[in-house]
Amino acid sequence: MSSWRKYNGAIIPKCLPHEDIDIHDIDNQIQSHNAFFARWVSNFDQEKKTEFWYVICDRIMDLQDYSRNTRSKIRRGLKHCKVKKVEKKEIINKGFYSYVSAFNNYNTHLVPKSESEFKFEIENLKGNWDFWAIYKGSLMIGYSQNKIINNYCDYSTIKFHPNYLKFYPSYALFYTMNQYYLNEKEFKYVNDGARSISHKTNIQDFLIEKFCFRKAYCNLHIHYSKKIKLLIQILYPLRHILSIFSFGLIVKLNILLNQEFIRRSCETRN
Repeated sequence: MSSWRKYNGAIIPKCLPHEDIDIHDIDNQIQSHNAFFARWVSNFDQEKKTEFWYVICDRIMDLQDYSRNTRSKIRRGLKHCKVKKVEKKEIINKGFYSYVSAFNNYNTHLVPKSESEFKFEIENLKGNWDFWAIYKGSLMIGYSQNKIINNYCDYSTIKFHPNYLKFYPSYALFYTMNQYYLNEKEFKYVNDGARSISHKTNIQDFLIEKFCFRKAYCNLHIHYSKKIKLLIQILYPLRHILSIFSFGLIVKLNILLNQEFIRRSCETRN
């Protein structure tokens, strides 16, 4: 069984970021997945700061351990919203409303999935997953799709309907999930994912400021297919000029070149 999975045209490891990945057949893996490149990390949670990181939380905290402001918003979120662990079918049937509404609120070149694509992807997830739903009354206004590997949890996909943010659903969700995974289940850490390269996001700053998440610095590695490697070599010296433009294929090229800049910066810091 392959230890890689395809994601947005690349292949990334199925394992956790702190685990070692076997790259001996990397070219074959890229070719078999019809991918542009492979991406992985090393030296996870190192002391030295780099330009790439995951945002994690490994602290057991009770309500009184948060700031006064955060405690107030957690209480308001729990008062107005109901957060509970649900079956996959619940997200398939009711989650698209929050997914597409949240996606349309992003500043990104990416296109949201259709409802049939959304349902098919969740229905066919492999591995061990938890699902959490947020309700305002009987209406689902957000959800979290969490990948579970041993005693680690990856907050893989989280969506909030933007029209209901005034009810503090994010505070209710993160507090409830952290209590469950870190306090009750005693997981090693929960992970909200890596630094975003494709679009701007405020969620990681929010988690660091409000919920005591932190940056787990690591080194980014990329192995390109031959064609993409040549393209990067040609365009990388022109990245500052290309960054002025933000339309069509140029957007995707700028993401690739920014990612290459991060990779090179991690390399020079070692």
